[in-house]
Amino acid sequence: MKTYFVYILKCADNSFYTGMTNSLERRLSEHKSGLKKDSYTFTRRPIELVWFEMFTDPTQAIMFEKKIKGWSRRKKQALIDEDWDRLVRYSKNYTQYGKDGSSTSSD
Repeated sequence: MKTYFVYILKCADNSFYTGMTNSLERRLSEHKSGLKKDSYTFTRRPIELVWFEMFTDPTQAIMFEKKIKGWSRRKKQALIDEDWDRLVRYSKNYTQYGKDGSSTSSD
């Protein structure tokens, strides 16, 4: 059975890079070596693998990668930290919870 990985790298500038691959070891090696000069991580090395998830269905992996790429930095950090309460809170509507994730109402 073939496996696919969705991963998050932390770059030297503290930004996150999210990607998908069928060989995590190979892809990390490519990021670290700076194989592609026009890639996001090239000028942001060194990089560190901070999170990954394995999939057997490539369609699910692609969908999850795209979902994570649309997340805020703080939501990605909650995933990396496995802080499920923060992850849920940061998934709430901004108009209800504000940009910092705290409730703006008096409930």
